[in-house]
Amino acid sequence: MIHIGIDHHKKYSHVVAMNDSGEIFWDGRLASEKEAFQSLKESLPSEEPMQSVLEAGRNWGILYDALEELELNPKLANPLKMRLIAETFTKTDKIDATTHAVILKAGLTPLVHVPSKEVRDQKNLLRQRVWLVKLQTALKNRIHNVLDRNHLKPPEKTDLFGSYGRAWMNALNLHDPDSKLLKSDLELLDTIRSHIRQTEKWIDEALKENLYIPILMTFPGVGKLLAALIALEIDTIERFPSAAKFCSYSGLVNSTYSSSDKTFHDGLIPTCNHHLRYAFIEAAWTAVRVSPYFQAFFRRLKSKKGSQNAIGAVGRKLCEFTFSCLKKQRAYEEKAYRFQPGRIAPRPTHSIASCTTRSNR
Repeated sequence: MIHIGIDHHKKYSHVVAMNDSGEIFWDGRLASEKEAFQSLKESLPSEEPMQSVLEAGRNWGILYDALEELELNPKLANPLKMRLIAETFTKTDKIDATTHAVILKAGLTPLVHVPSKEVRDQKNLLRQRVWLVKLQTALKNRIHNVLDRNHLKPPEKTDLFGSYGRAWMNALNLHDPDSKLLKSDLELLDTIRSHIRQTEKWIDEALKENLYIPILMTFPGVGKLLAALIALEIDTIERFPSAAKFCSYSGLVNSTYSSSDKTFHDGLIPTCNHHLRYAFIEAAWTAVRVSPYFQAFFRRLKSKKGSQNAIGAVGRKLCEFTFSCLKKQRAYEEKAYRFQPGRIAPRPTHSIASCTTRSNR
């Protein structure tokens, strides 16, 4: 078999191709284009099966798809774990490509899950909305800043950016340049909001066939957009062998340091899918307000470990239930509680929340 290690860049890639005995057939720089790798494939022994590897990065998708079309059996390597396996003080494109080929030949490449191109495109839609919302938040903060430096107090018990609040801001008579800046910021806010609404329509259209979203929306604290985010980041629940593995992938387990007879538990693990962690923690804050089960679970842990640790535990519990319900293709359903007297906060019974078959499935 021929093993092709690729140190990928936007315009070019350094490529090393070697066989099972370590003999190098090709070593050089190629344009990061399908045609260049087509020529490379034709120059290699055609009777040998081939596989290739490149690292996950900002723009890996185009080359990965091209390698798939050329039947070069591409694999996507985890860059962090590759660094742990093959750290070196001398780093060049040639060394990186050779290291990739050697580790691929040995079958030790730390792989990253590769969603289909359709799912990757859907993720880009969702992340576009996340970016637009960040812009909207920044713009709202600028508007608050204009009002604060003019010592203006917004109307109480109303949304400053709702219809009443907007009417109040439109009627303000500020000195220039703040009058012009406020008007400009409000117009820009309307533009961003229109883009957010349009992006949400695109998301609804793209994800209308996703089978996970209706199940996820039955969970407390999980709305349409969080459900879409969780579904796309999971891609397929079958790739996780257990709920513990899924929670670890979602970053909802604590770091553990153990040496000799001492064991220390720190905060949540740093290496994880940060989009899933964000989604489950966001859902957890809403769940403790609207769900009796999660409210009791949160109150009991908060009294012992504080609210931040407690909300992390709620997020993990949501993650575990998500794994179970998606595996069984069932919806979440909350059951009755039995409170035990004499406790600071009620403890849940053995089967507080479970999954029940959806009627429309």
